[in-house]
Amino acid sequence: MRHLLATLILIIPASAQADLAEVIEVDYAPGRLSVTIAHPDTGWDHYADAWEVLSPDGTSLGTRELAHPHVEEQPFTRSLSVTLPGEAPWTVLIRARDSVHGWSEPIEVTLD
Repeated sequence: MRHLLATLILIIPASAQADLAEVIEVDYAPGRLSVTIAHPDTGWDHYADAWEVLSPDGTSLGTRELAHPHVEEQPFTRSLSVTLPGEAPWTVLIRARDSVHGWSEPIEVTLD
C-alpha cells in the first residue's frame, strides 16, 4: 500500500501543474510588448486572466489583465504598452496567470 500511495503523491502535483498558463512567445517593438499565451481555458471558472512583465529584481513594469476566457482562441496574443528603464538590451521576466492556479514561473527574455 505504501508504494501505491507514493505513486499517487507524485502524480497529483504533476497533473495539477499541467493547467498553468504558459508564455510561449514574446515580441517587442519600442514601447510595446506582445505576449502569446497558451492555456486550456474551459470558461469563466478556469481561464488565463493576466500576464505581467517584471524587471530582474521583481518590480512590476506592467500587467495586462485579460477580461474573458479564450476557449476557442488558443494560443492567443495580447499587447501592452510598457516603458523599460535604461537602455537596450533589456532583460525582463514575463509570467502568466490563470484564475485557478495563479501565476506561472516567470521566463527570462532579452529585448533589443
